[in-house]
Amino acid sequence: MERFVFFGGKGGVGKTTVSCAYAHRCARDGLRTLVVSTDPAHSVSDVFDQQFGDEPESVAGVDGLDALEIDPEDEMQRHLDEIRESLSEQVSAAMVSEINRQLEMSHGTPGAYEAALFDAFVDVMRTESEPYDRVVFDTAPTGSTLRLLGLPEFLGDWIDRLLYKREQSIDLFEKAAIGDMEPRRLLEGDPVIERLRERKEFFEYAGETMRSDAAFFLVFNPDQLSVNETARAIEGFTDRDLRVRGLVANKLTPSPDEDEEGRGARYLREKVETERDRLAQVREGFDPPLVAEIESRTTEVRGDVLADVAASLDVEP
Repeated sequence: MERFVFFGGKGGVGKTTVSCAYAHRCARDGLRTLVVSTDPAHSVSDVFDQQFGDEPESVAGVDGLDALEIDPEDEMQRHLDEIRESLSEQVSAAMVSEINRQLEMSHGTPGAYEAALFDAFVDVMRTESEPYDRVVFDTAPTGSTLRLLGLPEFLGDWIDRLLYKREQSIDLFEKAAIGDMEPRRLLEGDPVIERLRERKEFFEYAGETMRSDAAFFLVFNPDQLSVNETARAIEGFTDRDLRVRGLVANKLTPSPDEDEEGRGARYLREKVETERDRLAQVREGFDPPLVAEIESRTTEVRGDVLADVAASLDVEP
């Protein structure tokens, strides 16, 4: 199994439950494990009945398991502050106020949220993951996750174009130098080029790591909307050259006993039959295998119940 494991899927299908259960299993099997939530709902804290922040903290009662939750709003502000500090060192004082104004406006622009969140979870992969054998990501709903996973290729190409333009600009400045006058810019040591190259390396690391050292699993419920969403998600992963390792069917309806009659029992049997049709559709029509069928429970999935859920996962730690 790859070092980094991602659980994704449509909102409300139970990604947090499954990712926490798998992380719990990895820790019980002797792997030093970190579970990371990039979902603003902060449900990991609810599952373990313990508040987590943006630094790894030990999960009470589970040896070898730590957790952290990335707050998108905090990451957005931190991301903008880093940009502000970096740019302020490279421009004139007169430009600083304009930079601040533009950054404040960018807070609500499309893509800013994804860029900040992407930086946060790649930082976890690069730095926070060092002490761990396995890092499990409980991701945001599929659409947001796919946008995040598409950033390395998209922004990598964009940075290549910016580098070319910057180098071309400096070259023209140097050629414009006359006599003993110093060129207005030097290619060596240019802070903008240095920053762009750092970002390029960052995105190259992210893209390569997700292709070579990450496993992706999609969680779905046995209804047609969820199945359709899963089919689209598989296509999205394939388009990004990322392979979905397996599918997890969650919140399956338990069958009533054979001797049970009445309206409730009839309803359950019909619901189970419909869900079996959906599972057959997934087995026959989707490439990734079905690695788990998890029934709904009457109690909330917390504590020791996580071990029961993890036992349903045909995913080796």
